[in-house]
Amino acid sequence: MTVTETRTPLPDAATLRRPAAMRLMWLAVSFAVLATLSVASVAFGVRDVALNDILAGLGGDTGGVAQAAVVARVPRTVLAILVGAALAMSGAAMQAVTRNPLADPGILGISGGAALAVVVGIAFFGMSDPYAFIAASIVGAGGAAVFVYTVGSLGRGGATPLKLALAGAATSAAFMSLVSAVLLPRVDLLETFRFWQIGGVGGATWDRIATILPILTAGAVITLVCARGMNSLALGDDVATGLGEHVLRTRLIASAGAVILCGAATAIAGPIAFVGLIIPHLCRLLVGTDHRWLLPFSAVAGAVLLVAADIVGRVIARPDEIEVGILTALIGAPFFIWIVRRQKVREL
Repeated sequence: MTVTETRTPLPDAATLRRPAAMRLMWLAVSFAVLATLSVASVAFGVRDVALNDILAGLGGDTGGVAQAAVVARVPRTVLAILVGAALAMSGAAMQAVTRNPLADPGILGISGGAALAVVVGIAFFGMSDPYAFIAASIVGAGGAAVFVYTVGSLGRGGATPLKLALAGAATSAAFMSLVSAVLLPRVDLLETFRFWQIGGVGGATWDRIATILPILTAGAVITLVCARGMNSLALGDDVATGLGEHVLRTRLIASAGAVILCGAATAIAGPIAFVGLIIPHLCRLLVGTDHRWLLPFSAVAGAVLLVAADIVGRVIARPDEIEVGILTALIGAPFFIWIVRRQKVREL
């Protein structure tokens, strides 16, 4: 008699469901962690400050070194929160639109396209207005997204996750090489942008945050409006169409929101990779796949990751610091390999 071995497939993130109470609990925990890390971000750095110095600095006292440090760290912390939230939401939207578990602004070359557009605009067109930086970054991100999706769609099978990941990796490498080629002959620009090219939140100011905040808000609103449509896309195009969803329109609008978030975040903080890959996968394990929950939860968790990376980068390399783009790459590269092995690059 032949015995046929049967294996029960392991449940993946796409099969998980979570009750509302558990989702609210995880969301509250995430906010608590973010608040704790925000205080730590203000307290720790090249010079640690005490609680009374933090309160004095927040109260407007800049007479001492410690209070001045607090005043300088607060906008940096706020910027890390905004950029982390934007990149995480962008990654979650891209994964939903492409049904690709490897979708991420960095992996798909979108951050690279934004970075190249900014550098070209400064080097050849003399851009200096911050809104011009943001516009160039968003246009570059959108062009890169269209290019990668077009290349990944060529051949049999259309835009499979594997082809999109390969096209994105090759495009990202080409874009960053072009960025270096533009900067290397220009020593003045190279000195200014060598840290921006790595990706970081140092040098944050309230003026820069005020410039970027309305654009990030617009991108977040566009993405959140498409949350229900993203749930339909997860069922497949045919089923989504049968449910009355306009598949092409949903994809275009959601993609526009993701590109705006990624482009604006890249313009102000440089190309920071893997936040949009790591966070949505972890959040699916905690709150399930409903994008009405997943998107806001990803925003909070992305902020937690980037604030934590910024704190670690400042503490472990005193009196210097390690940019957050390096730390997210160190965390994200092994996670990327794990996703490839676990998902076997199949669609979401």
